[in-house]
Amino acid sequence: MSYTINRTISGATFDEVDARTRAALAEKGFGVLTEIDVKATMKKKLDADMSDYRILGACNPGMAHKAIGMEPRVGAMLPCNVILRAVDGGVEVSAIDPVASMQAIDNAGLKDVAAQVRDMMRAAVAAI
Repeated sequence: MSYTINRTISGATFDEVDARTRAALAEKGFGVLTEIDVKATMKKKLDADMSDYRILGACNPGMAHKAIGMEPRVGAMLPCNVILRAVDGGVEVSAIDPVASMQAIDNAGLKDVAAQVRDMMRAAVAAI
């Protein structure tokens, strides 16, 4: 089972793909709660150069509330991370597959919520 939902965007800059990703996530009810500029962090902490790489922590509040109500410790696995990274031919967008990330939790109701979130995340990635 793949653990990410992927799409490569060509013909757009990294920042354009970032903006399109945020808009597509918002359209599906996700807000970006966290952002990590991995490229800048690696440069600052290790003086290491790397290609553009950004992690967006996306959350759909209604679905998160439902999941936490079923399994209070699931917050350790939230929010849903979406990465943007420069690759040959464009910018790859990879979003966590919530179903894959919830495999360790034995809770059928939570798996149903994860499946709903996966469908929303797939739609968001497809809309970029």
